[in-house]
Amino acid sequence: MTQLFLSAFITLFVVIDPPGCAPIYAGLTKGASAAQARNMALRATMIASIILLIFALFGEDLLGALHIELDSFRIAGGLMLFFIASEMVFEKRTQRREERAEKIAAQNEKTPEIEDVSVFPMAMPMLAGPGAIAAIMLLMNEANGLDQSLVVLAALASVLALTALALVAAGPLIRLLGDRVEAVVTRLLGVLLAALAAQYVIDGLKGSFGI
Repeated sequence: MTQLFLSAFITLFVVIDPPGCAPIYAGLTKGASAAQARNMALRATMIASIILLIFALFGEDLLGALHIELDSFRIAGGLMLFFIASEMVFEKRTQRREERAEKIAAQNEKTPEIEDVSVFPMAMPMLAGPGAIAAIMLLMNEANGLDQSLVVLAALASVLALTALALVAAGPLIRLLGDRVEAVVTRLLGVLLAALAAQYVIDGLKGSFGI
């Protein structure tokens, strides 16, 4: 059981990639207060947990009923992530936040409105993306009996708990670097996110057309 747990843990950790998602999340939540960023991080992790649990238990039946392939998830997710990445690189997200903050300030609101990234793109497709969905479905299919299934689910819970911690800690670390460094990091992460999005699309096309 220990070997199964370690195997499932390592697989899910590599696919979900908490260290890689954390700085991207920090870039997406630039301008949010510590409480807002923390709440979105926890909400994103919880939503991703629900999505992955559903696919772990009912994934094959669900996709079969909807006639959807994982490669379609990869292509759609990649296109949506690329749109987000382009906004990070060209600071359009920051511009929108500043405009909303000005409107709210004019209305004497105390707390500026922050774009909620917990559902999209963090929970889906960053955390509960095609790779994570495919991995948990495969691991559950290979598990024999209830005991092994529970071990796989325990490994998933452990990875998601570490992911929540990574997302919560990322924002304060980035903010300590200062506004200029943060702006550079945000743009750099936008480029990396664009590359990740392109890879999603490429993998989806390869799978769809058997390239």
